[in-house]
Amino acid sequence: MKITVFTSNQSRHNYLVNLLSNIVDELFVIQENTPNLLGSIPIHYPSTKIMKSYFSKVTNAQKKIFGNAHIKKGNKNIKIFPLKLGELNKCSLKILKDFLNSDVYIVYGASYIKGELVEFLIQNKAINIHMGVSPYYRGRDCNFWALYDGNSHLVGSTIHLLSKRLDSGSILYHALSEKVSDPFIYTMSTVKSAFHSLKARIEDKSIFKIKEQTQDKSKQIRYSKKIEFTDKVVKEFLNKKIDIKKIVDLSLFKDHYLLKKNNFCI
Repeated sequence: MKITVFTSNQSRHNYLVNLLSNIVDELFVIQENTPNLLGSIPIHYPSTKIMKSYFSKVTNAQKKIFGNAHIKKGNKNIKIFPLKLGELNKCSLKILKDFLNSDVYIVYGASYIKGELVEFLIQNKAINIHMGVSPYYRGRDCNFWALYDGNSHLVGSTIHLLSKRLDSGSILYHALSEKVSDPFIYTMSTVKSAFHSLKARIEDKSIFKIKEQTQDKSKQIRYSKKIEFTDKVVKEFLNKKIDIKKIVDLSLFKDHYLLKKNNFCI
């Protein structure tokens, strides 16, 4: 089997690459390199004291869940096409052709894909990992907003088919994790749940048998945008007492996968 992954280069992205490399003959990685490897604030957010405090907690949670993952050196079944952030949509299908002959295409952490590339990926039923539970939370920083809104039961990830509109493709299933009191560990653990569930369901080929479910937009609670993630909101979040004990109604989720606490950290 051949898989192509469109992703970034932080620890969690590298962890996904290594994980998938264990189940394929060839893994093609189109990887955008972002400048925030040392835990600095992502470039699309302002560099303020509040943001530094918030993203340091995100970085610590990522380290606890994924360690300092690097793509395995010497692994001959991994082929990498490195790009700078923002270059992906400048690449033609011809440039990427050696990386576009796979059985499965996965998008996680890449730039918003446009043009002929997104057309190709949609045609080939590419899978997108959305960190948030669609259709309830769509857009940016969805698990942050679910916790901010007091909806800890709607923290998780959605594995769905890629579409031109953000987080709008038909849902395959949801990935969740058991609850813990630390909101940063809790949200990051749902990332790991998405990775391990996808590996398992590709490996046993059940991913190809799942019946797609069109998203019911009437159930949407929030469509969040980057501009809403402000110092004021983040400060309120950091000062909140986040209640993660809300009972989960599993009927809200499709074919859910649950990651157990003993599998959170490496």
